Amino acid sequence: MKTPTFLGYRRENGRVGVRNHVAILPLDDLSNAACEAVANNIKGCLALPHHYGRLQFGEDLELFFRTLIGTGSNPNVAACIVIGIEPAWTNIIVEGIAATGKPVAGFHIERHGILKTVETASRQAREFVQYSTELQRRPCTVDELTASVKCGESDTTSGLAANPAVGKAVDRLVNLGATVMFGETSEVTGAELLVKERAATPEVGEAFYRMWSDYNDFIISQGVDLRGSQPTKGNIAGGLTTIEEKAMGNIQKIGTSRYVGVLRPAEAPTGKGLWFMDTSSAAAEAVTLWAAAGAVVHFFPTGQGNIVGNPIIPVIKMSANPVTVSTMSEHIDIDLSGMLRREFDLEDAGDMLMEMLIRTANGRFTSAEALGQREFVITKLYRSA
Repeated sequence: MKTPTFLGYRRENGRVGVRNHVAILPLDDLSNAACEAVANNIKGCLALPHHYGRLQFGEDLELFFRTLIGTGSNPNVAACIVIGIEPAWTNIIVEGIAATGKPVAGFHIERHGILKTVETASRQAREFVQYSTELQRRPCTVDELTASVKCGESDTTSGLAANPAVGKAVDRLVNLGATVMFGETSEVTGAELLVKERAATPEVGEAFYRMWSDYNDFIISQGVDLRGSQPTKGNIAGGLTTIEEKAMGNIQKIGTSRYVGVLRPAEAPTGKGLWFMDTSSAAAEAVTLWAAAGAVVHFFPTGQGNIVGNPIIPVIKMSANPVTVSTMSEHIDIDLSGMLRREFDLEDAGDMLMEMLIRTANGRFTSAEALGQREFVITKLYRSA
């Protein structure tokens, strides 16, 4: 198969992005207003407000740092400004992003106040925006891409058509030498042994199974029943009555490929191929984690009509549900309902996804981008101190 090409942004560390954001990243919830003020002052900036960053500790703090550093380091980000209430944690994020070689600057509000901080950060943001707007797209190949896949509001059409179509695209990307991530730990419940068997080596399969078991043990320890959350009421309305049915449709998204490793939340892959990441099944949380791990584009099949987007990476949505593509057409990038009418087959659907991937990588806005769907949701493991 000839490797498709596109025009992308080659960053200082050699990674390839498909967007060219100047991110204004708050270290903590107290700094959201300052970041939004900078983005209001300097056009072309992207503020990323969130709710955490104070009094976190242990593994939860490590995940928080990994998420923020990964977000600022994403190849879709040309430059980044970090604003925090105090300097120590702010500098940790700045130094982590600086390791990629991209322009980054940090500012803290303590001993300066918000007005002075916004002023100085805005002056730096202007320079970063002017820098980024002079960057040119360069010829790149698909094997240089990192993608992620997740489904949402699944129904019977997801497992029959949309998810297998994504699986066909994943197989093609992996065969071409690209990097792809999947996950949704709770939503493989019922198919966990099948996922274990799909590992490239027994050791990788065992690592996945330990990860899934830790999740399952946590659910059991809470004395709760997963039903009601998994499957959701929307899943049930769409014909998926058990978590096992949902899981069997879910794993169609990885096609026939074998995954080569497992990742902690927001952890970047260390090589090419397919990777499993331990993620929430909540759409905005999961896509945020994959963006922090370096994904530059995301495939999102939906049945009943999930509308999620992300501020950093374009989310390509497809559906095979004829009602959804009719009533929610503004959210759907690829109409796959023709598969159910036998107007085209799985190979054709794979072609459609690959074509849309290249168009998106070349700069076409996804529906989520055009509509301003910019969900940035950080995963939190436990309560703060």
